Amino acid sequence: MKEHRTRSTRLRTSRLLAVVLAFGLIVAACGSDDSGDAVEAPAATEAMAEESMDDSMDDESMDESMDDESMDDSMMDLSGTKVTVFGPESSEEEAGAMQDALDVFAAATGIEIVYTGARDFSDQINAQAAGGNPPDIAVFPQPGKVGDFAAEDWILAVPDEVQGAIGAQWPAGTLDTVTFGGTLYGVPNKTDLKSIVWYNTSIFESGGYAIPESQEELQALTIQMITEGVTPWCVGIESGPATGWTFTDWMEDLILRVLDENVYDQWVAGEVKFADPRIVGVAELVLSLWNAPGAVYAAGGSIAATPFGDNGEPLVAGDCAMHRQASFYAAFLPEGTSVGPGQDIDVFYFPAVAAKGNRPVLTAGTYVSAFRDAPEVWAVMAYLGSAEYAEVRQSAQAARKGGGQSGFLSANLDQDLSVYNDLERSFVEILQTASPARFDGSDLMPAAVGAGTFWTEGTSAVNGDKTVAEAFAAIDASWPQ
Repeated sequence: MKEHRTRSTRLRTSRLLAVVLAFGLIVAACGSDDSGDAVEAPAATEAMAEESMDDSMDDESMDESMDDESMDDSMMDLSGTKVTVFGPESSEEEAGAMQDALDVFAAATGIEIVYTGARDFSDQINAQAAGGNPPDIAVFPQPGKVGDFAAEDWILAVPDEVQGAIGAQWPAGTLDTVTFGGTLYGVPNKTDLKSIVWYNTSIFESGGYAIPESQEELQALTIQMITEGVTPWCVGIESGPATGWTFTDWMEDLILRVLDENVYDQWVAGEVKFADPRIVGVAELVLSLWNAPGAVYAAGGSIAATPFGDNGEPLVAGDCAMHRQASFYAAFLPEGTSVGPGQDIDVFYFPAVAAKGNRPVLTAGTYVSAFRDAPEVWAVMAYLGSAEYAEVRQSAQAARKGGGQSGFLSANLDQDLSVYNDLERSFVEILQTASPARFDGSDLMPAAVGAGTFWTEGTSAVNGDKTVAEAFAAIDASWPQ
């Protein structure tokens, strides 16, 4: 990692600590009031600790970057404090890399930082918050849920000083997603690019298939593959309590393409209903594709019974030719899979409708919100939204994956892109050239819908237990009044 950490990066870390810690000691509660029984954090490796201290604390130019007050030892010393972080990332690669990145910051500040991940995060965080036993910081994949928690007064507004430390590092509009009633309640710390298709290069080469440049070409390619005995798609929507979210992603991407961003925005806001014929029509388009004989390989026997993460191996094995999934999916490919032009698996942009002449992109990501007001909590919050975190997290996750694709991506504008490989940098380019870009709609909707009935009723429609019209009428009925 050290070759990627520049002098400017070290100065960023110094300034970040100065701003957040100075603010925290003035207005936040002194000391830690954490009484939880979190599992002890694994110790940072000696190499990471030494690197962090060398890079963040020993730069001889640090005196030039901060004034005497900022450098006061009492303001920099958070030794003996502890911060707990809880989120949905639970795999060894993702959760491990999150802890690796937090360990680097812990070594620089003296804060003990414990990350815990769980697949059923959404259910657990509800129970923890309602029961008065939340973590210090939660990692929310649904901004709509951030809004729900803000309305319950369960999470804290982000102080201006923290927003100032990280706000300019993110593309315009990023903070708007978690701003409610004019108040910011979250800090962005990860970006996922959803509008891409992973494909088996051997199948494309042997079949003479061209990369589709439009939705019309993609549909024609799907039909051609079926006719020639090639299964075009791998699809699975099982994801424990979150089963069904893959279906919502397909719908959202196609609403942006077949309809437009204005309809999309109105639909996300509840102004265009699920029962609207245009929305029903997009869902029926998805299901007609999935249900076409020979169109889909489902490793679990059915689409609803196949975990979304289990499609990597059959894609590499050639059981299907394509898999539409977000940039993080690299973390689910079998170990040793080579990705990129001429490799085992490559990626193309999920194309737009030719006549529209636009380039819509669906994104997602995570935001961190705080439940406890303390200087150490705000220090960790600011770090999680920083370019420094993005660089360390990316490097750590790539290392845990054995090199190649990490599955992590950030839209932070200040990060050093050399920590990414060529393919990952192409993902950033897609994000930067999007026209328009929209955040995952189900994540923006009220949690009861976006992380509730949209998933469950959508799954019922995929299974054929309900018609699309029946399922979508039930979703509309669940919308909070």
